[in-house]
Amino acid sequence: MLRRLLLCAMLLYGAGVNAFTGSESCKGCHAEEHALWQGSHHDLAMQLPTPESVLGNFDDASFTYNGITTRFFRKGDKFMVNTDGEDGKMQDFEVAYVFGVHPLQQYLLPLSRGRLQALSIAWDSRPAAEGGQRWYHLYPDEKIDYKDPLHWTGSYQNWNTSCAECHSTDLKKNYTAATRSFDTKFAELDVGCEACHGPGEEHAALAQANKLSDAKNGGFPTALTQRGEWALAEGAHIAKRTTPLESNAQIDTCGRCHSRRGTLGDYHYGAALLDTHRLAMPQWPLYYHDGQVRDENYVYGSFVQSKMHQAGVVCSNCHEPHSLQLRAPDNGVCAQCHVPTRYDTAQHHHHEAGSAGALCANCHMPETTYMGVDARRDHSMRIPRPDLSMVMGTPNACNMCHTDKDAPWALAALNRWGVQFRDTSNHPARAFQRMTQGDQRVVPQLVQIASDTNAAPIWRATAMEALGTAGGQAVLQTAAQILYDDDPLLRASTVRALEFMPLEQRLQLLDYLMDDPITSVRMAVAESLAGVPLEQVPPEQSAKLRKLFDEYAGILQQHADMPGVQLQLGIFLANRGDTKAAEAAYREALYLNRQLIPAHLNLADLLRGQGRDEEARTVLLEALAVAPDNGNTLHALGLLETRSGQREAALKYLKQAAELETEGTRHRFVYGIALHDLGQPAEAIVQLESVLRSAPQSEDILLALANYSAELGQRENARNYARTLTQIAPGNRAYQQLYQSLSGGSP
Repeated sequence: MLRRLLLCAMLLYGAGVNAFTGSESCKGCHAEEHALWQGSHHDLAMQLPTPESVLGNFDDASFTYNGITTRFFRKGDKFMVNTDGEDGKMQDFEVAYVFGVHPLQQYLLPLSRGRLQALSIAWDSRPAAEGGQRWYHLYPDEKIDYKDPLHWTGSYQNWNTSCAECHSTDLKKNYTAATRSFDTKFAELDVGCEACHGPGEEHAALAQANKLSDAKNGGFPTALTQRGEWALAEGAHIAKRTTPLESNAQIDTCGRCHSRRGTLGDYHYGAALLDTHRLAMPQWPLYYHDGQVRDENYVYGSFVQSKMHQAGVVCSNCHEPHSLQLRAPDNGVCAQCHVPTRYDTAQHHHHEAGSAGALCANCHMPETTYMGVDARRDHSMRIPRPDLSMVMGTPNACNMCHTDKDAPWALAALNRWGVQFRDTSNHPARAFQRMTQGDQRVVPQLVQIASDTNAAPIWRATAMEALGTAGGQAVLQTAAQILYDDDPLLRASTVRALEFMPLEQRLQLLDYLMDDPITSVRMAVAESLAGVPLEQVPPEQSAKLRKLFDEYAGILQQHADMPGVQLQLGIFLANRGDTKAAEAAYREALYLNRQLIPAHLNLADLLRGQGRDEEARTVLLEALAVAPDNGNTLHALGLLETRSGQREAALKYLKQAAELETEGTRHRFVYGIALHDLGQPAEAIVQLESVLRSAPQSEDILLALANYSAELGQRENARNYARTLTQIAPGNRAYQQLYQSLSGGSP
């Protein structure tokens, strides 16, 4: 009775905060949905250890990895693990929670300072017939000890930082940077009803007062029912929505956890995904150049590439959102919209009915296995392209199934079926790959992709970011067209693409976006304008920038437990000119993860800029000890030794970096320049000619070759290089003058 009066009072007076009530409070009115949710992967995302919830063998079982034998046993009602701790010594740890259920289950063990850590030895919960019912290590091919951040005691296995947000409801991480400690709290142990719908107290109050129909979204922060109505037009073979999808509310809610992203401050329900998270783009090496999943991307980044997404399909069209099961078995889920007599036939899939090849998902959503046993489907829903496999090395579904065959075999089979690919040479994936390799001849094609309003926004945004590495007038014109687009993904990516511009021009372009309604856009603007001296701009603009910078730093401080965030903060502070704070951030990043090579490199660069070359060298050598074949580290050491006058050491490092370079041309180009500057001009020309084959329109390489060839009296070669420069940039007077001086007349 007291609770009912309280709820009614909230309705009448608007007092209090809409609170979380727990999944059990939903059961009375939503019995069917609650029953479907029980036993789902959301319900079982995290549990207390009991004989029923613990699936692993704790009957004095053991598992040996990297010379360490871990033992799993019972101590009364407790489930115990004896393994190497953060000091490398064997200790007993009590299982605090079980994590996940199928196809694997992990176990959370407590450490000091409020940390919960996910043990890297997991239980394979698949049936024995499928290879399961065993202990196995998540990194079987590596030798990870207690010094490694991938060790179960390390920063990357920390539940508070990496896992809790998506395995619990209403999580409050509560990290204290000064003590590097956590006081993490949650409203509900697992992924409950309110993890998706938001706090339910107002909804419950409205229901008890019989006023649900009067309230927006029934008192919830957002409406997730977007499945829509679908119909087949006469003669059509694929159904279409009867009314357009008006927002991404549902997929953005799912994307909060089912995406490769970074968290921006506290989550607030009903917001666009980019207002609370920064999305990882489909770029190498997270994705293949054609957008297929490579590293773990957790579905969202793939799905928003798809034609399904562009057609208005949402998650709940295919998945029942409470049980998380497919709406129908096998091809039945696709047959909801795709007429079976057209698509579920041998004439379409060319495989025997009932075989694995006859399943839609096996051809259009191939699986990639992560964490040893967890097969996940690529939700970009594409057709197999063995032709691209042949020219780019990207995977294709045909050969992922027919592992004993090669891509030419698969392409020949498709040709026999009448499938012809006519865009192999100019497929967008080729442009992305070539730009990554430094070939700027693809700029016009990327401009076309970025400007195509019919293309998926995520691809337009990815093209815009790729263009930012090239710079130039065409890129600026394209950016100007989409910088203020309605899609925040396009705005954020275009802001990042403008880094090639002088700071003063960036400030003029981005002034309007300083108070953009979407957090990820403002964060991108803050990063881009971090170098603006506040005392040199008008007071009103200075105040806006200060507010923006304070917000940026404040959001990063909320996630100071993450090494990558400390690196990000260090870059921002260095650009702001606060070298002391930047150094502290870089060192904190390395404390949290000594293997974070970019933090080593940035710290070394910061130290070198202050004349602390010996300290910079020490930092770089530490990085080299961690990753001996890291080209960026070798390159940085080569530059440092060049400045120090250590000629032989410099060339050794720069040569190693050049030999390791497989994407782009920077390291190979700089090695060529160093050969010239350190007295080996003939060798420099040989090196630069090799690099030119990878980037035949690189003005920097051509200009160096023209000058160096002229120095050695190779006048005809120099003239040819200069002529190419005038053809690439006909408006460049310096190139025209160079060509004329080498030709002895007008071009």
